[in-house]
Amino acid sequence: MPRARDQTHFGFREVPLERKQAMVDDVFHSVAGRYDLMNDLMSGGLHRAWKDALVTAVNPPRARIAVAGEAKAPARPFALLDLAGGTGDISLRVLEAASSGTRATVVDINTDMLTIGRARAAERGLEDAIVFVEGNAEALPFAEQSYDTVTIAFGIRNVPRIEAALAEAYRVLHIGGRFLCLEFSAVDVPGLDAIYDFYSFNVIPVLGRVVTGDAAAYRYLVESIRRFPRPHIFADMMRTAGFARVSFQRMSGGIVALHSGWRL
Repeated sequence: MPRARDQTHFGFREVPLERKQAMVDDVFHSVAGRYDLMNDLMSGGLHRAWKDALVTAVNPPRARIAVAGEAKAPARPFALLDLAGGTGDISLRVLEAASSGTRATVVDINTDMLTIGRARAAERGLEDAIVFVEGNAEALPFAEQSYDTVTIAFGIRNVPRIEAALAEAYRVLHIGGRFLCLEFSAVDVPGLDAIYDFYSFNVIPVLGRVVTGDAAAYRYLVESIRRFPRPHIFADMMRTAGFARVSFQRMSGGIVALHSGWRL
């Protein structure tokens, strides 16, 4: 049966579209304090390699040795916008890999995640290079063509109106800017898919209950992965939003995919 236009999915449940954001927000309020720890436990640390691949793709400007007599042309600072990146994980990785002058803006709708991100930035002495903004990826409070790169890691599937978020990411990119999305995908290795399903539905919720006290939150997160469009479908959604040179790279047997598109 076709879904009603004002309905969407929350994991395997159908819910009113206008309710999903609040329900997702409740999930992340519940697990914010242990979110990064759970990422390590659930993935066996693999999420670090996946995020390293994302940072490599961002390719922020690196510090270089000045050559004597070389004229230094004034340069606009490299500007990164990280969506649904409340704890600052991606932005801090980029800033630590980049030359001084790089700037990052983190947007998240969840205040608890943003609080953690601000504390982490201060601990690393990077609070002057990063701004944390409470906001919605579907309606960004920034001018057109404000950023060189827009990233979102493991967050796009939680957005109620994915098409709106993609359109906003495109709008705020400079001409020649790049959108990068790291998201869970569909395992494409025979045998691994069954193991992955068993682990996802039987181990991760239990782990979530033990570590965060909330098995339901991690049951939702597992279900949301299964509801997310397959890579080629999401690539088509990116093209519809205006992105060019759209591509994706599967990693770890298809557990995750890194999607890329450009505003040309």
